[in-house]
Amino acid sequence: MSTSASTAVLYIVPTPIGNLEDITQRSLTVLSEVDLIACEDTRHSHRLLDHYSIKTPLTAMHDHNERGKAEWLVTQLSEGKDIALISDAGTPLISDPGFHLVNKVRDAGFNVVPLPGACAAITALSASGLPTDEFRFVGFLPAKSSQRKSSMEVLLSETSTLIFYESPHRILNTLEDLLSVLGDRRIVLARELTKTFETFLCDSVSEVIQIMKQDSNQQRGEMVLLVDGAEKSAKTELAEMDVMIKASLKYLGVKQTSSLLSDITGVRKKEIYQRALELSE
Repeated sequence: MSTSASTAVLYIVPTPIGNLEDITQRSLTVLSEVDLIACEDTRHSHRLLDHYSIKTPLTAMHDHNERGKAEWLVTQLSEGKDIALISDAGTPLISDPGFHLVNKVRDAGFNVVPLPGACAAITALSASGLPTDEFRFVGFLPAKSSQRKSSMEVLLSETSTLIFYESPHRILNTLEDLLSVLGDRRIVLARELTKTFETFLCDSVSEVIQIMKQDSNQQRGEMVLLVDGAEKSAKTELAEMDVMIKASLKYLGVKQTSSLLSDITGVRKKEIYQRALELSE
């Protein structure tokens, strides 16, 4: 753990993904009080700052200049200036620039302070109706179909809910590739989150494709695509049960373990009891 080289701080500040009211009071305070705000697009970020009458100077840091800009921002920190990092929408670094900056700032010994706030992936997941106990955020898939399919093939046996970001002009092609690689799974397409035309399309891949083809309006706006995970194999389920049994046996007896896990999982008590006996030997 490095020791802070200065009292200067880099704040990671989430911004609204649509509705400008979805920003915390703490975020507004930080944006007002820091010496500099690093953002993707100064024109876009000015709209948020102007809405809240924040006059803090902006500097652009995006995919094409991040490495060089990170050096300059570390210099600003060394001069005692506090900096806030924001993206165009949502939490910085989540499929947005910022990794190289945060890495360099930490290496230089300065504090990095994250603020909680909006994130499109989590917002969509919370209202999707898909399993939320385990999920895998993938972000943007490759633009070319062949590469996109290859990326999907790696996820074929993933049992967690999958979360992707996708652009309007690629969404239909992505769904068709999804259908061919992962099959006709249950999906949720969350569009224009927190905005006037917020929409959730919840159906099989093939049905959502048909809906979008029939209504071109469903092909517009910012999109989060959530895909139901693969069904767990008997082998996977057995391995997970063994983990739970071993953990329970550290504190409970075989009988208590079988009763507890039967209530939690719905698996017959007799089956768990027999497996617990085997593992306890």
